[in-house]
Amino acid sequence: MLEGNAPRAAVSARSARQTVERAVFAQPLFGPGMGFVDVGCGPGSITLGIGDGHRKSTVDFLVAEACALPFAEASVDVVFAHEVFEHLREPDAALAELRRVLKPGGALALSTSDWSRARLRPKTANVDAALRGHYLLCRRAGGDPFAGRSISAAVTAAGFVDVRTKTRYRTDATYRALATYVEARLVTALETATTPDRDQLASAARSAWSWARSGDGDFAQCWTELLATR
Repeated sequence: MLEGNAPRAAVSARSARQTVERAVFAQPLFGPGMGFVDVGCGPGSITLGIGDGHRKSTVDFLVAEACALPFAEASVDVVFAHEVFEHLREPDAALAELRRVLKPGGALALSTSDWSRARLRPKTANVDAALRGHYLLCRRAGGDPFAGRSISAAVTAAGFVDVRTKTRYRTDATYRALATYVEARLVTALETATTPDRDQLASAARSAWSWARSGDGDFAQCWTELLATR
């Protein structure tokens, strides 16, 4: 599912190759004649990559909410979601909806980040302060920056069985690119911030400014990859 249609030609070859990285843990679930939903698919790079593995596959893009999918009960074989649950205001409601549309015995495959286990070196006081501001913005938007560490319990509570998880570390951005991104988010937030956390955001933005200009380092994001059965 995504907001707005993305024609196949708009998806670059580089983006399409991300399927190998992002969905490799779920690849064994897909087979001929199966129906699957990629929730929060963005431009469709992973979706189309999965479809390319099956000659007669058909891919449709729809706009929908994760908590209100336009599918009948027990109508889908596999539900896949990468980098979605860390942004949801109502993850439990979304899991209930994914379970609703899955057929009995259908498979759930989720990949969710966990900033609490991200690896950053060096991790200075400025890095910590900037990231605290980043986490604050994530939570203000309704998300959970540490969702990866609790997703297994949430999936189990939603009624799924045979829940299996694996931790994977991936270099999604360079150390300096992450610093620049965090700084930009904080500066933008400060332009409209009128809440009591403005001082914390300002302090975090100063720390991010120092971090972005402190030199190179290493960054690897932690991802929880989860498989479960309806």
